[in-house]
Amino acid sequence: MRWLLIILIVFLAGLQFRLWVGEGSLAHKAELDKKVKQQRIENKKLRLRNKQIAQEVESLKTNLDSIEEKARKDLGMIKDGEIFYLVIDKDDRVLQQAPEAQNKNKSLMPEAVRNLE
Repeated sequence: MRWLLIILIVFLAGLQFRLWVGEGSLAHKAELDKKVKQQRIENKKLRLRNKQIAQEVESLKTNLDSIEEKARKDLGMIKDGEIFYLVIDKDDRVLQQAPEAQNKNKSLMPEAVRNLE
């Protein structure tokens, strides 16, 4: 009887060890649940992105205005007779360049452009 009790206690200790430590433990399960939750959030974002892309593709297949908009936006295309103006803020232009690079750029500019500054 004593041997049976010892075997049962060892068996119970082994089960408890596996429950609290190692693969399949409660901590491992909580970690996996957290990863599953994060993956579901990521999948939801990707499904939304795929839906938007599918809508854009469908629009490009059926709507000529969307094709024109895409060409203008992504490829910088303009129609015949149109004039393209690129407006740059003076603050955003060349603030990060070194002073010698700015002087070099000014010397390469046409006189009419230098007078505008």
